[in-house]
Amino acid sequence: MNVRRLIPATAVTGAVALGLVSLSACAGTSDAADKGSSGKLDVVASFYPMQYLAEQIGGGHVAVNTLTKPGVEPHDLELKPRQIGELGEADVILYLKGIQPAVDDAIAQAGVKNTVDAATLTKLEAHGDEVGHEHHEGESAEEHAAHGEEHGAEEAGHEGHDHATEAGTDPHIWLDPVKYAEVAKGVGAALEKADPAHAADYAKNTDALVKKLGDLDSAFETGLKNTTTKTFITTHSAFGYLAERYGLEQEGITGIDPESEPSPARIKELQDIAKKDKVSTVFFETLASDKTAKTLAGDTGLTTDVLDPLEGITDKSQGDDYIEVMQSNLAALKKALGAK
Repeated sequence: MNVRRLIPATAVTGAVALGLVSLSACAGTSDAADKGSSGKLDVVASFYPMQYLAEQIGGGHVAVNTLTKPGVEPHDLELKPRQIGELGEADVILYLKGIQPAVDDAIAQAGVKNTVDAATLTKLEAHGDEVGHEHHEGESAEEHAAHGEEHGAEEAGHEGHDHATEAGTDPHIWLDPVKYAEVAKGVGAALEKADPAHAADYAKNTDALVKKLGDLDSAFETGLKNTTTKTFITTHSAFGYLAERYGLEQEGITGIDPESEPSPARIKELQDIAKKDKVSTVFFETLASDKTAKTLAGDTGLTTDVLDPLEGITDKSQGDDYIEVMQSNLAALKKALGAK
C-alpha cells in the first residue's frame, strides 16, 4: 500500500462518525472522567482531524495521544495489543467510525463509557462517481450541487439505516469548514461533560475554533466566487463536501476508493471534461502515487498540483496545521480555477 496522508474514503466500512467522545468506565458513581497521573484529561484521537479538535478545544487541560502517526495512512492502521489495551484506559476517545476498521473494532471492545458518535453531529452525504455523481448535460454547477443535495436527502430519509453504512457515504466532512465547525461544537460539548470542572474553558476554546473555521469558510466563499471554471480534477473524490459548499464540480480520476484504477472510458471522459470545462490542473496527494495524475495531465496538456485531504500532517504538508493547509488548498484551487 502507498503511504498516504489522506484518509481514504472508500474504506468506509461501517458508520462514518466523525467524533466519538467516550469516557472509560471508572469506579464510583461519578460521571466525570478520572484524570491520569498528569492531572489532565487523557484523550485518544484516531487521526489528525480528531487530534486537531482535541488540541484546539482541550487546550492545556488535555493530554492527546494520536493512534495514527504522521505519514501513516489512517485506513490501513493496525493497532498493537498495547494500544488496544490503552484504549480502555482513556478518558476520552475521538474517532471517525468507518474510516479505520481496526480502530472501530478496538473501540467496540474497549468498553469506553459515554460514547458520542460524530455522525450525529453533522449530516453525512453521498459523493463520488459511484453514487449520484452524474453531471447532467447542460447542468450548471449550482444545479448539479442542488441535485446532489436532493440525492443526499433521499439517502438520509431511509428509515432504519445507519448513514455510515450507506454505500457511497462520504466521510471527508472535515474538508468542509462549516461541517467541521458543527463537529467541533459536538466535541466541545462532550469534553465539557467529561470534565465539568473546566467546562467554561472548553466552551471558550470551542467558540474560538468555530470563529476560525467561520473565517476560513468566508475566505473560501469569497476566493472561489468568481472563477473561469468551476471544475477541478483530483486523484480521488475526497472533496465532495468542499465542492458542494462552494459551488464547484469535483471530478475524481477514481471515486471514493483511492486505490481503484480508472477505466479507459473514465480517462477518456475526463479528457473531454477537461477540454469542455477549461480545466487547467490535475490534483494529487503528497504521499500518494502521482503516476495516474501525471499521465492524465500529460495526455491533456494540463499541469499538476497538490490538494491536501488533510488526513495527516507531515513535514511535506503545505502548512503546520489544519487552518494553514486549508489556506494552501484554497490558494491552489484559486490558481487552478482562474479566480478573478
